[in-house]
Amino acid sequence: MYNKFEKARIIGARALQLRMGAPKLIKSKELYDTIKIAKKEFEKGVLKIGVKH
Repeated sequence: MYNKFEKARIIGARALQLRMGAPKLIKSKELYDTIKIAKKEFEKGVLKIGVKH
């Protein structure tokens, strides 16, 4: 389980990847809101980004 800071960091990093042209890992109607896309990917558990403790 991630705390709110770790979650924000993961979603932010993924949103940046999407903004730079990375392919989406889920089907989404969103075209330009990378934060929403990243949140949906995080919630579905398809991201391979983690936090080292």
